[in-house]
Amino acid sequence: MFAVMKTGGKQYKVQSGDVLRVEKLAAEAGEKVQFNDILMVGSTVGSPMVAGAAVQADVIEQIKGVKTIHFVKRRRKHGSQRTKGHRQQLTLLRVTDILEKGGDKSGVKAAIGAGSVSVAAVVAAKPAKKAAAKKTEAKVEAPKKAEAKKATPKKATSADDLKQLSGVGPALEKKLNEAGVTTFAQIAGWKKADVADMDEKLSFKGRIEREGWIAQAKELAKG
Repeated sequence: MFAVMKTGGKQYKVQSGDVLRVEKLAAEAGEKVQFNDILMVGSTVGSPMVAGAAVQADVIEQIKGVKTIHFVKRRRKHGSQRTKGHRQQLTLLRVTDILEKGGDKSGVKAAIGAGSVSVAAVVAAKPAKKAAAKKTEAKVEAPKKAEAKKATPKKATSADDLKQLSGVGPALEKKLNEAGVTTFAQIAGWKKADVADMDEKLSFKGRIEREGWIAQAKELAKG
């Protein structure tokens, strides 16, 4: 039996025992992960996904792809040129099982991209729920005035106007927001790996370093 699954924005046709490379996952070697975005299993075609279907795989190791070279040249009076290499981070997997049904009840860890914001959100959500339960119990025992003060929610942090960055317009700002980037503080904290990952995801082709976004974001974040 074969299945067509989706991960990292790409589709893969797999069978049990296949070894494949996918965009880096938040998992360590030896872990078992499950892909739930299944477009097709055998003769069953999803609309768009097959409900309850899943592909399970063992993580063999975290690897890097073949180096690609980016050459940038500015054709101006005081032009410049730059050569930059990049190796995409990948995860090597071995497919173990293809489930037509019951994937949503298997209990196997879902495969999540390493660059996804949801990874940190999932980890942070667990202790947050426990803390919220303890606060609720304390509020019941406390006086009404103290309860009202504790119940006052904090103001949500609003997104920054990323169009203040050099070369960022409404369309590019929308792309950044869709990728989970909404504040100058996020951009100011980017490392080389983050810049390379964003270049790859949104096809920036070195724009982040060329326009000096990180330095600009640090100044703008100060207010």
